[in-house]
Amino acid sequence: MAFQETSPITGIIAEERVFIDFGEHEGKSLLEVQDTLPDFYQFLIERKEDGSCTMRRAKDKSFRLYVSNTLN
Repeated sequence: MAFQETSPITGIIAEERVFIDFGEHEGKSLLEVQDTLPDFYQFLIERKEDGSCTMRRAKDKSFRLYVSNTLN
């Protein structure tokens, strides 16, 4: 059995199945963002680490990524 790398944002969920659901990058997959927008991908990792990033499963069995904009 091959080792499956885990994502720092999604865990075991494949990044090509998770789509950004906010802002100027809405509709892009995390895999696409990782390849083309490394600074934004790092921002998402930081939001995940501080607990302001969530994922929800959509009806089409893909996942949508949200980032909370609450002020601390």
